[in-house]
Amino acid sequence: MRFLWLGTYEAEYPRGAVLRQGLRALGHDVVECHEPLWERTRHKAGGFLAPASLARSGAAAARAWALLARRERRVGPVDAVVVGYPAQPDLPLGRLVARRRRVPLVADMMIALGDTLAGDRGRVGVVGGRVLTAVDRLARGAQVVMADTRANADWMVAHLGVDPRRTVVVPVGAEPALFPPAAVPSPADAPVSAVFIGKLAPLHGLPTVLEAAAVPGAPPVTVVGDGQLMSWLRGRLDAGAPGVTHVPWIPYRDLGAEIARHHIALGVFGTSDKAGRVVPNKVWQAMSVGRPVVTADTPGAREVLRDGENALLVPPADVPALAAALTRLATDAGLRARMGTEARATYARLGTPEAVAARLVAAVEAA
Repeated sequence: MRFLWLGTYEAEYPRGAVLRQGLRALGHDVVECHEPLWERTRHKAGGFLAPASLARSGAAAARAWALLARRERRVGPVDAVVVGYPAQPDLPLGRLVARRRRVPLVADMMIALGDTLAGDRGRVGVVGGRVLTAVDRLARGAQVVMADTRANADWMVAHLGVDPRRTVVVPVGAEPALFPPAAVPSPADAPVSAVFIGKLAPLHGLPTVLEAAAVPGAPPVTVVGDGQLMSWLRGRLDAGAPGVTHVPWIPYRDLGAEIARHHIALGVFGTSDKAGRVVPNKVWQAMSVGRPVVTADTPGAREVLRDGENALLVPPADVPALAAALTRLATDAGLRARMGTEARATYARLGTPEAVAARLVAAVEAA
């Protein structure tokens, strides 16, 4: 099959990179028709929501769509048009292109803008949330709507009116070259430690992580990243945060090595509705490296993780439970090894580029 990957999507973001790599590995052709827009700012939920920034972004998007429309006409026949993540801004263009070519339109709806920016992150008010939800509902015009978990797919059906027959669950997975399996450091060479990676959005539950790291017996935690809660984190670190080291940012290409440097990987611990529906990049990346994961026990997590097998699942925002899970893994090398092996096996079964892309191919063939 031949896929036209269309839009202003963030080209290097793991979601699309994994899918395109997998499609090519399966023998399919992927033609990218891309105009950079989202790469210009790392944190998409920040100042761009101000009116002046929105006006500039809108003008830039209009220019990008004009360029994409001209370039797309130079592309030969394709079997499907995929509007890459984040799909919402480019869905009107994608719909026109797919309709003219008479092929299925695929929307990569890994997140809903209204749910994320208004609900989870609290970045916009009621009116802004309604506007973003209206934009999210453009996905109803696609023949295939990708979600990263069944919980997210069901949410889109219930809240956006997406036809359930058009949804397909396509996990985010991870790139094997960047997150290869790695031997666990010997405690004799490096004390047992945990790593928490993220853009510090509320759903990650960073306060829970910091409080758990301070519990006696819990292993030290390295927090990698910055973002919405950065000012709060600086305040906590300045006041003293026992057991926590902060690294503001690490290049994406080096994240696999950072995960491999630790014995345990942390997922998300927030209490928002969205936090309960996701299995984020960092969980798949840790499983690819072969590290046991500790994360919140949620409907999304249970689609992939099994408590005591490839992960330890704890109640969201439960500091004592998280501290106990960390202490349990820190003091049981055999458990760490078994869970790390099973985590890697889970990735090999469900999260490789080929496994992820095969789900998209099947959905397009059935559309």
